[in-house]
Amino acid sequence: MTASGQSRGGGRRLLVHLPFLLVMAVVMVGVGLIVLYYWRRGTTLIGAALLLAAAFRLVLPDERAGLIMVRKRPVDVLVYTVFGVMVLYVSLSIEGGILH
Repeated sequence: MTASGQSRGGGRRLLVHLPFLLVMAVVMVGVGLIVLYYWRRGTTLIGAALLLAAAFRLVLPDERAGLIMVRKRPVDVLVYTVFGVMVLYVSLSIEGGILH
């Protein structure tokens, strides 16, 4: 295999994990906001990241889902959606603190 063939294969492997990296980037921004005492915004972003993971799992084939694929598709979509909605509910019900 040539060096260019190896780099193309490596690029494809990286692309498979792109949905997971995007979800984790949103989670990290949410955690950063929480650390800065923007509780509502941070937890809302984390809930949104879970819903994003559910959407990726729903539309992407198994070969392209990467690390978002943990179980069978219906179970993954259900679990990500339920936890995302639960986190969003918590984020909307947080009292006190900086609310903006």
